[in-house]
Amino acid sequence: MSVQVLLPGALAPLAGGARHLHVDPRGGTLADVLDALAAEHPMLTRRIRDETGQVRRFVNVYVDGDDVRFGGGLATPVRSGAEVHVLPSVAGG
Repeated sequence: MSVQVLLPGALAPLAGGARHLHVDPRGGTLADVLDALAAEHPMLTRRIRDETGQVRRFVNVYVDGDDVRFGGGLATPVRSGAEVHVLPSVAGG
């Protein structure tokens, strides 16, 4: 199973400059995708997940365009060929 993870430019340096990453998770959930991502890019995953392994409060994750916060969270099913977008929230004024 292969999944594409898409990153914004702000997170790309933590993945060796890549904005499009292909990961091969061992299972079919978002948690499995993030675990596979962590194995390849540990510095990146620290910006996505907190100390408890949950997606950080100000990071938005979408699986095929659906916000995981309103779905299954880390248990969200991820099919082979899916696109996972990771977007840090932008705040300020």
